[in-house]
Amino acid sequence: MKVIHIPCLEDNYSYLVIDEKTKQGAVVDPVEPEKVVGVAKENGVDLKLVLTTHHHWDHAGGNEKIKELVPGIKVYGGSVDNVKGCTNKVENGDRLSLGDDINILALHTPCHTKGHISYYLTGKEEEDPAVFTGDTLFVAGCGKFFEGTAEQMYQSLCVTLASLPKPTRVYCGHEYTVKNLQFAQTVEPDNAKISQKLSWAQQQRQSGLPTIPSTIQEELESNPFMRADLPEVQERVGCKSPVEALREIRQRKDNWRGVWESCRCFEDFLDLDV
Repeated sequence: MKVIHIPCLEDNYSYLVIDEKTKQGAVVDPVEPEKVVGVAKENGVDLKLVLTTHHHWDHAGGNEKIKELVPGIKVYGGSVDNVKGCTNKVENGDRLSLGDDINILALHTPCHTKGHISYYLTGKEEEDPAVFTGDTLFVAGCGKFFEGTAEQMYQSLCVTLASLPKPTRVYCGHEYTVKNLQFAQTVEPDNAKISQKLSWAQQQRQSGLPTIPSTIQEELESNPFMRADLPEVQERVGCKSPVEALREIRQRKDNWRGVWESCRCFEDFLDLDV
């Protein structure tokens, strides 16, 4: 299984997933369909599937166009998410396949939207796992609670996604890593993993390189939202339960983001989902 990053819009990522044996491909959230189709052609890939994480325009907005560009392509999306251009609705636990070797498991990860789906992909014999998390899980962060609750985000992050194998690569929908880690330091200023990853992420961005993928293991070490189970994190934010801590961290992030952005020009804070 090969994954190619396709930067889109201001800070979005689409991803081209390739079954290297058959050269069949799936694309995750092809918001700029012409660009995606071009990358597929450059790599000799026969596009078969669109995996849509959620209905927001910067993820599902290219679905209708890609159906025109690639006749017969199947467009998957959450059954309760009203995904534009969807041809095949998926529920939690539904399984798909790509080519000969790639298995796809749909995971319902609601809160950012009601029907948000993360897609867990593995090769033969469950090898080489990857998960495409849209706007539920970011590197060192999570999406805003637009259509759900802290309880739902806790279930999505700390139960569903945290239960995946620790080496699972995490491919999220936006390049928000540096700011997320800067905020994470305000929650856990003594967490060496956060400091180390922030330094690395800043170097990556200065070199024009992505900070994605992360792994489930790295997120459990440095993502404050996925660490809400820990008593020391709960104590840091003055809470006594994981859900309360996650809710408090989200509120702090919203306020921190507002203060941070007040000092920046408009072009620098188009990250409306973070």
